[in-house]
Amino acid sequence: MTPHLFNYKGTFDFEAGGSIKDLHIAYHTSPRPYEAGDKRKVIWICHALTANSDAEDWWPQLTGPGKLFDTEKYFVICANILGSCYGSSGPSSINPDTGKPYYFNFPKITVRDITKAIDLLRISLGIKKIDFIVGASIGGFMALEWSIMNPELIKKAVYFATGARVTPWLTAFEESQRMALEADPSFRECKSLDGGKEALKCARTIALLSYRCEKIYNETQKEENGDTLFADRACSYHRYQGKKLADRFDAYSYYYLSYSIDSNNVGRNRGGVDNALGKIQADSTLISIDSDLLFTPEEIEDMAEKIHGSKYHEIHSRYGHDGFLLENSQIGTILKPVIDNL
Repeated sequence: MTPHLFNYKGTFDFEAGGSIKDLHIAYHTSPRPYEAGDKRKVIWICHALTANSDAEDWWPQLTGPGKLFDTEKYFVICANILGSCYGSSGPSSINPDTGKPYYFNFPKITVRDITKAIDLLRISLGIKKIDFIVGASIGGFMALEWSIMNPELIKKAVYFATGARVTPWLTAFEESQRMALEADPSFRECKSLDGGKEALKCARTIALLSYRCEKIYNETQKEENGDTLFADRACSYHRYQGKKLADRFDAYSYYYLSYSIDSNNVGRNRGGVDNALGKIQADSTLISIDSDLLFTPEEIEDMAEKIHGSKYHEIHSRYGHDGFLLENSQIGTILKPVIDNL
């Protein structure tokens, strides 16, 4: 996919208060640009928490030439979410008034802010109809929000391993991660974007416990030596995963995006969740993962009952919530008929 940068010159106001000027949204698209009168169907992919906007990078089995999300046949687009550190405006961006990163001077971000920002990108590209949108996890928050914010915009939608309102269970995981970041003195010093790096490693491992499940840990991280004095294989795995994220992400963006998760509530100021879901006009497909600890099949099936005419699927995975990145064969089986009939 081809990288781009959208710069909105106006003032962008945030739902929780505050504003910035010169909003930036990084995004990737099919190599051939979208032009007025373009006959290609538009496929919009909404990425998860710490991913970038290059869907070929993190969903390579499904995205690219000749694949399900065919970047030659369709106009495929994915925008980096507001608050991320992969090119879109956020706490690690340079504040034009100070010449330094915003850090905690950046306004708090909600899912509606993220969705409003990518809608500005859509308008700038002249896209009047999204033929197919797919989002998993926080990407699903965005896809749901967009489907409610502008019901006539989206023709077909897939909401995957996601929810209409953040649960106390998920908020508890987010708060534990924020507590880990706040326990690192370098995080609040705001001397460099490496602030909180060690704490970010810890926060990532807390998140990982919610992304996976007991079964996969017990299968893949068991000790090979039956006479081991102190079990350490899972410890080594967590330290590796913590470092892996800290080497590519920053603690400030992670902190802000954590709060954006806690803002998720499609029913806010819309008469409640059920009423909001009832406004969705897109031909909707909802997918759950049987081992997902964050968004259970029961929760997603209940959500499907509130969306008129929607279809519900449950896939099997040993990997918990992260199954949305790994169970490509099952995902393809569900999505191919939807894509083929755009």
